[in-house]
Amino acid sequence: MLTATPSFARVIHRHPVPTKLAPEETPAVPLSAIHVLGDRPAPFALDARAACMIDADTGAVLYAYNEHEKMQPASLAKIMTFYLSLDALKAGKIAPTTDVTISENAWRLSMNDTVSRMFLGVGQKVAVNDLLFGLMVSSGNDAAVALAEYLGGSTDAFTGMMNDKAKEIGLKESHFNNPDGLPEEGEFTTAADMVALAHSLVTHHPEAIKYTSAKEFTFDKISQPNFNRLLLHDARVTGIKTGHVDEAGYHLVASASSNGMNLLSAVLGAPNETKRMTESEKLIDWAFRTFVSYRPDLKKSVPAAIPVHDGVAETVAIGPDGDAAFTLGRGEETKVTVQFEPAVRYLEAPVHPGDSVGDLTVLLAGKPQATIPIVTKAGVARAGFFGRLGQKFSRML
Repeated sequence: MLTATPSFARVIHRHPVPTKLAPEETPAVPLSAIHVLGDRPAPFALDARAACMIDADTGAVLYAYNEHEKMQPASLAKIMTFYLSLDALKAGKIAPTTDVTISENAWRLSMNDTVSRMFLGVGQKVAVNDLLFGLMVSSGNDAAVALAEYLGGSTDAFTGMMNDKAKEIGLKESHFNNPDGLPEEGEFTTAADMVALAHSLVTHHPEAIKYTSAKEFTFDKISQPNFNRLLLHDARVTGIKTGHVDEAGYHLVASASSNGMNLLSAVLGAPNETKRMTESEKLIDWAFRTFVSYRPDLKKSVPAAIPVHDGVAETVAIGPDGDAAFTLGRGEETKVTVQFEPAVRYLEAPVHPGDSVGDLTVLLAGKPQATIPIVTKAGVARAGFFGRLGQKFSRML
């Protein structure tokens, strides 16, 4: 019988804990096989089958090896279940307070001590918000099934939604067979795809971090710490999800933020739970010491507005298309210059938001490094006949 005060539940592994993977299952990766941004020398190899890290603000790949090697995703599949749930919240199909009735299928997973669970009861009504915390903090297979059945009508239908979403966001190396990642034939992913999934998730749903960064979650007076132990060891880490299955090893997709730089990494196939944490932290620490997300001061290089002819307004504001950031080696900031190359001197109305007006070229020590599109930030309707006539006379004077 449960006590009145919260107690930490025993940490349940998703499957029986295997013995340490044999050396041939986690071969040492030669440094020459590791790709580092700017063709820098690889700083180290990781004790994991595959890894990939990007600057989340620029998309630049900072470190990668075996990033396209397919392996079983385990609980990383829950990232996609989480994504679709946040999509439904954003679309107004559900609310955080929406109650989900727990089915027998979800409850049976709560009774299975070989998988992680948030301990749901059959027939119980549980708010979506609690299920999301149970999914991403407690790694609850029962939460994954409950959300899938509610959103898709069945786990099979929801799995179809997962694979459709994978195609929509450009994942070409992943296939899901269920909402919780329990091993099934034909289910696979890669480190590159997991980073891409996490990137799309935090880009479209920045609120995701509220769930993934929680260090513990209490449900029905049972408290469980986040399976992502890196959250407890490194204040820069903000999520996202762990996974483990015997045939693939231990996975961790992590997000981290420090001094205006945001990182996303995937370390897949580590030999044990400790290694997936320490190897991820090693990668994160190195990236923050080595790189910066640089944002040039555009006010000095790009005009605030451009003239508009024949419009209801004489000018329209312009600026970068998205976040004007790019990745540099730490210390290279003083070598950066920017040049605005306008494509037009003025625009003819009507003007639409996002119309191109030129490019901003970023140079490092005089060599082009990146091109940032400069676009209109608002629309301008075409003026009436007399308005256009008046402007024409004004321009002739």
